[in-house]
Amino acid sequence: MRISSAVLRQSGLPKPYATSRPLSIETLELAPPGPDEVLVKIAGAGVCHSDLSGINGDRPRPLPVALGHEASAVVEEPGSNVKDLKRGDHVVMSFLPVCGVCPSCASGRASLCEPGHAANASGTLLSGARRITCDGVEMNHHSGVSAFSEYAVISRRSMVKITDAISLTHAALFGCAVMTGVGMIVNTCKVSPGQSVGIVGLGGVGLSALLGAVAAGAGRIVAIDILPEKLELARSMGATDTFLATDPEATKEIRAATNGGVDYAVEMAGSPRAFEMAFSITRRGGTTASAGLARPDAIFQIPPVTLVADERVVRGSYMGSCVPSRDIPRYIDLFLAGKLPVDKLLSSTGPLSGINEAFDRLDRGDVVRHIIEM
Repeated sequence: MRISSAVLRQSGLPKPYATSRPLSIETLELAPPGPDEVLVKIAGAGVCHSDLSGINGDRPRPLPVALGHEASAVVEEPGSNVKDLKRGDHVVMSFLPVCGVCPSCASGRASLCEPGHAANASGTLLSGARRITCDGVEMNHHSGVSAFSEYAVISRRSMVKITDAISLTHAALFGCAVMTGVGMIVNTCKVSPGQSVGIVGLGGVGLSALLGAVAAGAGRIVAIDILPEKLELARSMGATDTFLATDPEATKEIRAATNGGVDYAVEMAGSPRAFEMAFSITRRGGTTASAGLARPDAIFQIPPVTLVADERVVRGSYMGSCVPSRDIPRYIDLFLAGKLPVDKLLSSTGPLSGINEAFDRLDRGDVVRHIIEM
């Protein structure tokens, strides 16, 4: 079938993207699903910094690629081996396919699925196949999803069936921002009621972490960003303290306000300076964790003596250390119960034709999450 899709053919074009147009809306050919794959009609797709990092060249991807990884959809046609989904079912995508049988999956660490990471790095589906072409030339899939498209063929291992009680626009947020941010708090850090949390970087993932900290019962939630308007939003979502990252006295003030630092400091900005700030506001015996994907050549520095003498913990968190089939339905249930108001992350919606302008707005920090509605 023929579909409209946003295609990235060259990274690193100059800003503004409304002028340079790194994403072109093209007509592609979409092959039928393989036995373990599903044809879906995309409903909503989030404009995320992980997409932006491919556009600006911070994280190189196989090109050309049909971009987009955070999405909700409706099942159109299950493959011949897919018996647990039917036409009309609602699904949320996982940006990492989970094979279920590799050593990482078998030990309960789905976010480290080895075949899934290999497929994403190669620009294929979990099976190794590519189902999209342009004039007979194969296109790469983005994170096994390629969500900035009218339709997509996706591995069954890259999607989670969800209730139709949530709107598909809101459901899209759970495919990356919520899964990563909330998962960081409850899975990676395992924050307990009354503990303190600092969050450096208040994009969609950082603010999702804030919501997760509120839901987990954190006693002190410190929000840090370079934009004053993000701090205002954080306060409205439950932050107890807010600080501008650009303030040269911020670290000193945070440590003073929290009696020596927070129990958990999480970095979501994807920069060494942000991580070093998170480390500096962590109390003795505390944990500093990062879900921010910096450039591959970025390096952060921490003093080993502090790591040892203060018994500090440094952790990474990919996909919120989630098992998507377990965690996405749980987080949606919390949203429906009013305990995880992720609708506050949604800044705006718009059509596929405005996608370059949407990335300009994301790059400027004008939006938390903009959803492309198909």
